[in-house]
Amino acid sequence: MLPAPVGRWVRWRLGNPRVDDGMTTAEYAVGTLAAVAFASALIAVVKSEAVRSALTQIIQTALATG
Repeated sequence: MLPAPVGRWVRWRLGNPRVDDGMTTAEYAVGTLAAVAFASALIAVVKSEAVRSALTQIIQTALATG
């Protein structure tokens, strides 16, 4: 195996200057889907009655003691 700088030079000379410059389109798609799934789960949790009542109680307690 060649050292990293030499390997990059060889790849550049062979016409492939990009080593790993960033995410590919497929990786962006998977990342976007994961973010949407996480946001959907978070919205479902926040909209649940248990969380809503807990947040309401916390806000009411904070306003009453303030």
